[in-house]
Amino acid sequence: MTGLLEARGIVRRHGGLVAVDDVDLTADPGRVTAVIGPNGAGKTTLFDCLSGVQRPDEGTVRLDGEALDGMDSDERSRLGLVRTFQRSSVFPTLTVAENLQVGAENRRRQGALRGLLGLPDADAGRARDAAERILVESGLTALRDVPAGQLPTGTLRLVELARALCGNPRVLLLDEPASGLDDREVDRLCPYLSGLARAGLTLVIVEHDIDLVLRLADVVYAMAGGRILASGPPHAVVARPDVRSIILGLPA
Repeated sequence: MTGLLEARGIVRRHGGLVAVDDVDLTADPGRVTAVIGPNGAGKTTLFDCLSGVQRPDEGTVRLDGEALDGMDSDERSRLGLVRTFQRSSVFPTLTVAENLQVGAENRRRQGALRGLLGLPDADAGRARDAAERILVESGLTALRDVPAGQLPTGTLRLVELARALCGNPRVLLLDEPASGLDDREVDRLCPYLSGLARAGLTLVIVEHDIDLVLRLADVVYAMAGGRILASGPPHAVVARPDVRSIILGLPA
């Protein structure tokens, strides 16, 4: 499985504000790449540009060398570039298992159309199998028949992650995956995400929890004012005086 994600010269303006200013980023398969920065640094807007939610005013995004310019988020998702959001976007009236099956169906638009027309769909069984496998791997089996709307925020985060994995992504963009999780849930999340990376998935996370970043990331990009302030190994980036002062709010 490949999944080299490259962004070059990304610029995104909102009126007179430059939210993302000439950003380069590379995320390699089998590694966890983290983007850190204070509120308003441009992290989520950068994710929007990578995933196709917004189109950059300048620059290009490539997946395994293929330019994604002009593709919306659905098209990018079907190519294997999948993204989660800061706020949970699960379907509250569907059960956990049904939410995961929705994720498995997202890469199968043709199969979904055949189902609506009452035609046989050979891939439907594979989608169900994928959802069942991820249900087990993510430790959500006991909650399979519970409507998602009845679950606490931390568990919803895990459901959303599992649903994204059901789409068989090459690249997974996680926007604050630890938000709302307690310490026990974070301790379970870290090895799970590390295992996904070791299996070859490209993981890119936006995260405010610096301890989690230091535990999990292979490469860190520090953003401030829409620009990349520093990038490199996590401990080296976090130790920089400008990162400590501007991003972490610590004495330089």
